[in-house]
Amino acid sequence: MPSRPVRHGRPVHRGTSRRSLLFGALGAGALGAAGVGAGVGAAHAGHARPPRAAPGRAALARNPLYLGTYGEGVLACTYDTATGALARTGGGFGDVINPDFLALSPAGDVLYSTVGGRAEGGVRAYAIGADGALSALGGVRSTGGAGVTHVSVHPGGGHLLSANYNSGSVAVHVIEADGSVGERTGFVQHSGSGPDPDRQAGPHAHQIVTDPAGGFVYAVDLGTDSVYTYALDTGSGALSPVSEVRAVPGAGPRHLVFHPRGTHAYVANELDSTVTAYAHDAATGTLTRLETWPTLPDGADPAGNYPAEITISADGQFVYLSNRGHNSVARLAVADDGATLRLLDTVPCGGDWPRHLTLSPDGALLFSANERGRTIGVFTVDAESGALTASGEPFATASTGCVLPT
Repeated sequence: MPSRPVRHGRPVHRGTSRRSLLFGALGAGALGAAGVGAGVGAAHAGHARPPRAAPGRAALARNPLYLGTYGEGVLACTYDTATGALARTGGGFGDVINPDFLALSPAGDVLYSTVGGRAEGGVRAYAIGADGALSALGGVRSTGGAGVTHVSVHPGGGHLLSANYNSGSVAVHVIEADGSVGERTGFVQHSGSGPDPDRQAGPHAHQIVTDPAGGFVYAVDLGTDSVYTYALDTGSGALSPVSEVRAVPGAGPRHLVFHPRGTHAYVANELDSTVTAYAHDAATGTLTRLETWPTLPDGADPAGNYPAEITISADGQFVYLSNRGHNSVARLAVADDGATLRLLDTVPCGGDWPRHLTLSPDGALLFSANERGRTIGVFTVDAESGALTASGEPFATASTGCVLPT
């Protein structure tokens, strides 16, 4: 149904990608080692859809997938690239507290995570073996702030970006030649507040990402109702403020995703169950707020609903957003050359409290990390309509903050 507008006015470390090595090792052996039918899974947008298995034959191709959990560290799994079926492997890394966000190096050979349980947040790296197993790569580095909640890798591969929710700050670390996290080279403390006295008494940086062209860095702050644009000096690793755009007061912007062309960005607003489109000037890094739409269907009560993650298909035609509380994944069509979104439908997320969702690299699968339900919901994605169809039963696991298929 139509949605209604809301009227608020590094050079890569090791030149060879591990993806082909992992695919070969896991495609042949992981199915037997991990077990068959141990749940279901899904994958990212961006690459060609893999061929389907011939009729009557099981699909054997399996790729690694990692879960950032609360209580069990980073769990390693594999997923069937055709069905999304998940199976846990023994190659995870348990000696890390609450790694609730994960990111890959451009070459796919190093995994990065947040580290909780400390007065100051931390980030660390893990080498990915040919079988997908993780091993520590260097030590934990402080982010300089409290409550680290997000991490991403600059597309140049030379810097790691992180956001500290509790203290409302963002940080940059250099990535060493071996992929380990080096010294902190950049730090910015946000200031300000929003109209919600409980959630916006001060700054709460929730995400830090780079635009598709790699020109600027963007920090989304729920507490100040702002998205900040920064320039990253790739020589020194320092961040310099460029501009700031304000969200609808009280909206509580949480995460954004860029249109693949870089012309627009879409922001999930946690506090008022909406999503906002922004025009993006890639030359200056400036964002301009456009319209805002609900993330729930007509008649649904937004009370107790808190949007979390947002992602987009590689062709830029569909946006997906997780609704915590309503426990659904919303599908929105992108229209008007990227300037407009239209809510098409919502589907149950396969659990409770979908904190994170992501597409498989080929865009054929979508995974929902259901934090309170301790499940991963898995969906196939229709290549034409973008429609989601649940693929098997949700995969039972630990409480999960992030799901990362490779």
